[in-house]
Amino acid sequence: MRLNVEIDGEKVALEVRREGGRVFGEVGGRLYELEAREVGAGEYLLIHGGRVYECRVGAEPGAEGRGALRVSVGAREYGVRLTDPKRLRGAVGGGAEQGGRAQVKAPMPGKVVRVMVEAGQAVESGQGLVVVEAMKMQNELKSPKSGTVAELRAEPGATVNSGDVLVVVE
Repeated sequence: MRLNVEIDGEKVALEVRREGGRVFGEVGGRLYELEAREVGAGEYLLIHGGRVYECRVGAEPGAEGRGALRVSVGAREYGVRLTDPKRLRGAVGGGAEQGGRAQVKAPMPGKVVRVMVEAGQAVESGQGLVVVEAMKMQNELKSPKSGTVAELRAEPGATVNSGDVLVVVE
């Protein structure tokens, strides 16, 4: 499973897979393999490199919406917000359309590896527009609506920041 995660304000890519009691993860380019045991609701024991860590996961107090968590590992606490990049690609610009315009934004910092459209080109909802590579993962950003490419602000090889507008569809 691939997710975007913000840990105490720092945005990183997270990839996690579980095989039985073992968890394999890549967080911000660092690889982890650990054993996870649930000991109660939202309480886990994590075993990594022969060391045992107590972990508690719960909803962030006062946070609105899904994905906002408070994670405690040992004596340290972290504010964590999770988002599914698949959901972002399907919803980019969904609620922010003004005058029939939809902005397709970079979901995280990375590099534009491919631009699949040109300014003035007609596009269909769900059509691939731009591919951004971040943390060795390529993310195809798709058009949130049918229309015409009004602005194309991305070019192959360009570095982008999270939230940068790459394409505007009218």
